[in-house]
Amino acid sequence: MAENNFKSVLVLHGPNLNLLGLREPNHYGNNTLADIDSLMAKRAKEANINLQSFQSNSEVELIQRLHDVANGSADKKVDFIIINPAAFTHTSVALRDALSAIKVPFVEVHLSNIYARETFRHHSYFSDIAVGVISGLGAQGYLLALDYAIQTIAD
Repeated sequence: MAENNFKSVLVLHGPNLNLLGLREPNHYGNNTLADIDSLMAKRAKEANINLQSFQSNSEVELIQRLHDVANGSADKKVDFIIINPAAFTHTSVALRDALSAIKVPFVEVHLSNIYARETFRHHSYFSDIAVGVISGLGAQGYLLALDYAIQTIAD
């Protein structure tokens, strides 16, 4: 019961991030998704923050997870979101609309510098509604976003 009083952060990982450590390490680094989630869980625990991580290759599942937040069930309540929309960054108006609708502040994170890559990656459907964007700092970007979330929701 007491855990429901904790502040909570939801981390959403988009498509193909389950392949981290194998997929293009020159862009995404050698950390696996489990490595990143473990680093974040440790930092969250130290700050008495409940951390929920969710990865899906399905746009529908990511949107549904956000709808669960909006529906307010106690186990899905979150105070802040960290999202790496991955390829959906450049394509998903539907995921953007879901984030916009639930009115939970979020930081957009990208492991690689999307602005130093192919031109089609330069546009994000999320950046203009995000509290901030961290791009190109690898796994460290997630930790920086989490530190920001912790500081923001500590009040």
